[in-house]
Amino acid sequence: MNTASTPAPPASATAPASSAPTQETRWLTDEQQRVWRTYLDAVTLLEDHLDRQLQRDAGMPHIYYGLLVKLAESPRRRLRMTELAMYAKITRSRLSHAIARLEKNGWVRREDCPDDKRGQFAVLTDAGMAVLKETAPGHVEAVRQAMFDRLTEEQQKALGEIMRIVAEGLQPSEAGADLPWLR
Repeated sequence: MNTASTPAPPASATAPASSAPTQETRWLTDEQQRVWRTYLDAVTLLEDHLDRQLQRDAGMPHIYYGLLVKLAESPRRRLRMTELAMYAKITRSRLSHAIARLEKNGWVRREDCPDDKRGQFAVLTDAGMAVLKETAPGHVEAVRQAMFDRLTEEQQKALGEIMRIVAEGLQPSEAGADLPWLR
């Protein structure tokens, strides 16, 4: 159940038994609920669309494609696993599972980090680079058709700015922040 869309409780609802002061719930307005639900629908449909395209064309989900792209853009086509988890915005456990699957395909290999006995690098192999080059044109076309071809330049800029603000707000820099790649 989407708690952001939960209707307000009836006025007859009783207060919690706790003696601590309670903060009143800031329910979404009708317009905010409409925007929130539209956002959820769009993100869900877009991820499904891109996953299906990449499964069809390369036998991999969208998240794996993103990992290959990030490795391809990195010096020597390699990144520390913790850095890759941060870029992908996923837990280290989920990254480890994804890298294991990519290793089975021969698209990525792990290398020990000489400076840190616990650290590892994920390295994009030549086979991984080849599948990325083969898959990229279809993926770019899927992204364009699903998103950018539907928006004006002004809408694209506005969407980019909005998503930047949301992403920055969800990535606090203080110690102890609960971020996926730190779990």
